[in-house]
Amino acid sequence: MNQDSGVKEMAAPGGLGSVQANNRIAKDRFILQQLVSKDFKLKYRRSFLGVLWSVLNPLLMMIIMSFVFSYMFRSTVENYPLYLIVGNITFTLMSDATNGGLRSIIDAASLLKKVKVDRWVFPVQKVLSAVVNFAFSLIAVVVVMLWYRVVPTWHLLWMFVGLFLLMLFCIGISLFIGALAVFFRDMMHLWGVLLTAWTYLTPIFWDLSLLTTNPSVPHYVIWVVKANPMYNYLDIMRCAIVYQTSPSGTVLLIAAISSLVSIILGLLVFRRTQHKFILYI
Repeated sequence: MNQDSGVKEMAAPGGLGSVQANNRIAKDRFILQQLVSKDFKLKYRRSFLGVLWSVLNPLLMMIIMSFVFSYMFRSTVENYPLYLIVGNITFTLMSDATNGGLRSIIDAASLLKKVKVDRWVFPVQKVLSAVVNFAFSLIAVVVVMLWYRVVPTWHLLWMFVGLFLLMLFCIGISLFIGALAVFFRDMMHLWGVLLTAWTYLTPIFWDLSLLTTNPSVPHYVIWVVKANPMYNYLDIMRCAIVYQTSPSGTVLLIAAISSLVSIILGLLVFRRTQHKFILYI
């Protein structure tokens, strides 16, 4: 009788099982907040300019790259400096998030051996930390918009859609490569090579029209670029900030599918391997 009532209590809404689940969620949320805060403080510790670097860095990169490439792409890209800085900070968000996620489990080895905590917290925390830095980088974008007198419209709301989809994509990638790196340490070197190739495949400082208007470029090259998830995330962000228009349905669809595939693949690999982490870290 007592056993049956205990089972019913755990199964019932608001029962013991529900309380334990709520406590676990609250614990994970608290750990995430603490880890993100710790990352933020460590990043700017003993830095004279502190968080201002998150604003100055994209601005300086934009000035240098604009000086180098503006004469090449001015005729094909409208408002090139703004185009450039939006692409740069968006790709940097993905790069920082996945680089952090790659080492997240390995770097948390000492904590995982001492404290019982959900392992997915660490890759997700690295993505959230990258999003915080991205938010400060947006101040640089505002400065450029003011300089060139670009007035935002309601289309700016698309930025949050693009950011949400990109965040899901980065979480999935971080779960996937973070798990693989535990068993295959060569993944740390391989990911750097892949990111470099990905940088050149993505139109950060160049425009797709350079390929589409060139008859010597094979069609499959254009399709590869368009299928690149980062091309679509950048296009959503640029439509919202630079072009003041809505992204195309195709771009939104590919971006959403990329995020969905990434998060599903990341969760599958992570859940199937996480019980072995403690043996390899």
